[in-house]
Amino acid sequence: MDAYSRIVTTVAERLRPSVAALSVPGPRGTGAGSAVLFTADGLMLTSAHVVEGVRDGTAVFQDGVGSRFDVVGADPLSDLAVLRCAAAETPAAELGDADRLRIGQLVVAVGNPMGLAGSVTAGVVSALGRALPAREGRHIRLIDDVIQTDAALNPGSSGGALADARGRVVGVNTAVAGYGLGLAVPVNPTTRYIIGELSATGRVRRAWLGVAGVPAPLPPEVAERLGQRTGLRVVEVVPGSPAGTAGIYLGDILVSAAGRKLDGVQVLQRLMLGSAIGARLPVTLLRRGAFVDVVAVPVELAS
Repeated sequence: MDAYSRIVTTVAERLRPSVAALSVPGPRGTGAGSAVLFTADGLMLTSAHVVEGVRDGTAVFQDGVGSRFDVVGADPLSDLAVLRCAAAETPAAELGDADRLRIGQLVVAVGNPMGLAGSVTAGVVSALGRALPAREGRHIRLIDDVIQTDAALNPGSSGGALADARGRVVGVNTAVAGYGLGLAVPVNPTTRYIIGELSATGRVRRAWLGVAGVPAPLPPEVAERLGQRTGLRVVEVVPGSPAGTAGIYLGDILVSAAGRKLDGVQVLQRLMLGSAIGARLPVTLLRRGAFVDVVAVPVELAS
C-alpha cells in the first residue's frame, strides 16, 4: 500500500467509530447530518444548522447501535452545536488545531453524505482564511478562518469531521459551495472557547461594541510606522452604543484594540467574546491624519 493510502486508511479506521449519522425530526420530515463524539461522556460536535429548531434526535454510530441525543446548546453565529448522547463504548475523537494547517496539506472527511453513514473522502486544504456569513435573528457575523477543501462533501456531510493526517479533528464540515469546494468551521482556540461555553452552559455570551467597519488601506507613512497596511474604516455607529459613547465616529479608521492590530474584521470579532463584556477596551484610531485613543466598554450582545 502506498503512503497516501496508508494515511487515509489509518485516519478512517481511527475516526469512523467516533462519527455518528444523525436523524433529525423536522416540520418537513426527517433530516440528516453528521456529528463527531469528542468526549468520553457522550458530548458530540455538529453544525448548528443541522439541529436548528430541534431539541433531540437519533445518532447511529458505526456499530449500528442507535442512541437518542439531546441538544446541549447551539450557536448559529459560529455554526457549531454540542449534543449529548449515550455513547457507551464508542471512542472519542481527538480535537486538533486548525491554526497549524497549511495550504496543500492532506485532510480526510468523515460523515454521512446522502444518508451513507461512515463515508470517507480525502483531499487537501485548498485555502485558509475564508469567511462564511452566519446569521442569528438580526445579528450577522462572519465565521472567520473557514477551511476550504476539495475533499468531497455532500448534503448530510454537515457536522462531520475534517481531520489531519494524524486523525485529529481540525474542522467541522459545514457547507458545499460548489463542485470540489467544501467548507469547514475550524477547530482552533476561538472555537474551542465556543465549544466549551456550549458544553458548560448551553449558550455563548458575546460582547457588543455597536460599530461596523470595513478594511481600508492606511496612509503609507502610517502603515510603515505601525507595521500594518490596513485598518477598519467605521461605516456605522449605533447611537447610544458602547462605540458611540466612547467617541468613535463615522469615517474613523480603527487601527488597534486591546493592543491587537485591527487588520481585518475577524480580529475585532475575536475580541468580542464573553470576557470582553463590561471590560475596558482601549482602541486606537486614525482621525483626519491624527491618532486618537479612546476606551470603550462592550456590553452583552442581546439575542
